[in-house]
Amino acid sequence: MASKPRKLSAGDVAALVGGLMDAPGDLGTLVNGAEVRPYVFGSNDLSLMGDYHALRMINERFCRIARSVFLPMLRIQPRISAFPAETRSFDDYRNSQDNFVSLTNTKIEELRGNHLIVIPPPFISLLTDAYYGGQVRYVKNQRNEFTATEARVIEIVTDRLNQALQLAWRDLMSLTFNVVSREENMQFAAFVDGDDMVVNCSFMVQLPDAEPASFDILYPLQTLKPIASQLRSRMQSDFLDDDQSWRDRLERAVMAIPLQVQARLCEPEIALRQLTALREGDVVPVKLAETVQLLIDGKPYFEAVPGDVAGKSALSITKQIKGTVG
Repeated sequence: MASKPRKLSAGDVAALVGGLMDAPGDLGTLVNGAEVRPYVFGSNDLSLMGDYHALRMINERFCRIARSVFLPMLRIQPRISAFPAETRSFDDYRNSQDNFVSLTNTKIEELRGNHLIVIPPPFISLLTDAYYGGQVRYVKNQRNEFTATEARVIEIVTDRLNQALQLAWRDLMSLTFNVVSREENMQFAAFVDGDDMVVNCSFMVQLPDAEPASFDILYPLQTLKPIASQLRSRMQSDFLDDDQSWRDRLERAVMAIPLQVQARLCEPEIALRQLTALREGDVVPVKLAETVQLLIDGKPYFEAVPGDVAGKSALSITKQIKGTVG
């Protein structure tokens, strides 16, 4: 773990203030023959990413797709949440992690860079135990290497996570992920130099009857810089992929909408004087046409001939009325 920064003591603060008070002249002038340049603390913007709205959308989409990755192990589709992406040096990230951890280095062909999937050992042990019929629980161990079975589970999980990433990135651009290497020691990770900046995307996995687990995906900042303008854009793509399953569900939902069907036999006309004089038992003479109109939700769609089938009244549709939607 990274060591906590040491706080200034009261004596240190007093010495610092005293030194500032003793400095001759203005801060913008010469001090002991050296030029002093003014600096406003807090003005340095460490947010090198800017507003990478598209990256947030990709991570949210990845969370939905990656749920099925853990289904064979946990026997449920857990809820996965994405934390806001952070920009930090690789040394800073490495110092915040234990040395023993699962590292999967994957090459991104189109961006000519890599990304790193980091999974803590307790989560690997939990997935392995659950995958082979055990309970979803953390197993305490003090090992410094993964077993052959755990290595196989790591291979399965990381390959499927890369497939989920490929689908999540698809709307922005088509990427190809190829695993380069897998490591178990953070200090031996051949990823980027220690002082290089990385984009840390953290994800939390909700587990049944257990504390949530987490894993990280790291992108070198230099890898994402060529597509920075696309990542800042709120428009994911200029085209929409055809999701056949969504279209099928939508079609089934539309086809299940109930509609009211009526048959208009005739439209007699009668004077208001005669209408007010009508009593029970009176007969209104009408002239039935050879064809009748078939109304769908009050709108005429078809012409039909009345008749009967198996002793029940029925209509035989003869043609569609012009101007209606087929």
